[in-house]
Amino acid sequence: MRQRAYGYAAVTLFCLGIAPVAQAELKPISEETMGEVTGQAFMQIENIPGDTHAFTRMTLTMDVETRMNVDDVQAGDIDGGVDFAAQHVALGHIARNDGEQFNGRTYSAGDTVHFEAFKPYIELAEDPAEGKLSGFRMGFGQARGSVSSLTSSFSGDIGLKLVDGSGQEFDATLFDENTQATNYRASHIGIDDGTADCASGTNCAPLTHLQSLYVGEEGVDGVTDFTSDFFIGFQREGVDWQSPDGANVINAGKGVFINLPTNMKVDMSQLITQGVDRLQTHRDDMGTRLF
Repeated sequence: MRQRAYGYAAVTLFCLGIAPVAQAELKPISEETMGEVTGQAFMQIENIPGDTHAFTRMTLTMDVETRMNVDDVQAGDIDGGVDFAAQHVALGHIARNDGEQFNGRTYSAGDTVHFEAFKPYIELAEDPAEGKLSGFRMGFGQARGSVSSLTSSFSGDIGLKLVDGSGQEFDATLFDENTQATNYRASHIGIDDGTADCASGTNCAPLTHLQSLYVGEEGVDGVTDFTSDFFIGFQREGVDWQSPDGANVINAGKGVFINLPTNMKVDMSQLITQGVDRLQTHRDDMGTRLF
C-alpha cells in the first residue's frame, strides 16, 4: 500500500506541473519544414543507471524566480511523529536595508530578493530486481536563495558550518532532544565534538533558532553560487541520489529527506543565545523574531 502511495504522489505532482494540451489532428511535415525549426524540448527525460536502483529523471527546461510564503508544512506524518514539520516557511525575502548584497547584486530597502531555481525536475528511483518504486524526489538543476522557517522536526541534511569558541569550524550535526546525532526527525543542531548537550545548551541549539539561511555554494568575492543539491525526497527505503551534474551522491534514508546545502558559517554561541534572525519575508516587516 505504501508503494502505491509513493507512486500516486509522484504521478500527481508530475501531472500538476503540466498544463492541459488541446486535442488536434497530427499531420506529418516535410524534412524541409523541419529544417527551418529550431528550439529546445520543454521536457528532458533521462534514464540513469545505479548500483542498487535505476533512476528516471524528468527535467523541465524552465527558470523560476519566486518569493513565496507557506503558513504550515508537515510531511511524513506517520508512526507517531513527523519527518518534517515547520511553520512560516518562505522562499526568497525582501531587503530590509539599502545596500543589502546577495547573488552579486546590491538591493535597496523594499526590493524583492528572489529565490532562483533553474531546471526543476522530478526523479523516480526503482528497484530493478523487484520492479518496485523505491522513492521519488523533487529538486532543481541549479538553485540559490534564502529559505526561512520555524522548524520543529527535520529529516535530512543541513550543510551549515559552525564555529566554536576557539575559532575551529565544524560541519553542523543534527540531534534529537536527547543529544543523539540523527538525520531523522531532528529537533536540534550543534557541534558533535563529545561536549554537546542539548538539554543544557552546550554546543547545541534548537532548530527554531535557525530561522533563515541561504541555499547555495561558496563562490568568489563573497558571492553565493548555485547548487545542484537542493531537493526534497520521499523514500520507501534508503536511496543514493545523484546530483544532476553528477558531482555528488547523497544518501537519503527512509521517509522524507530534505537536502539543504548552504555556504553559511555561524558562531555556535550566537546560535545558542541569539539565534540566526529571520529575514523579512512579508511586504509588511513583521520583525526578526516574531515567529
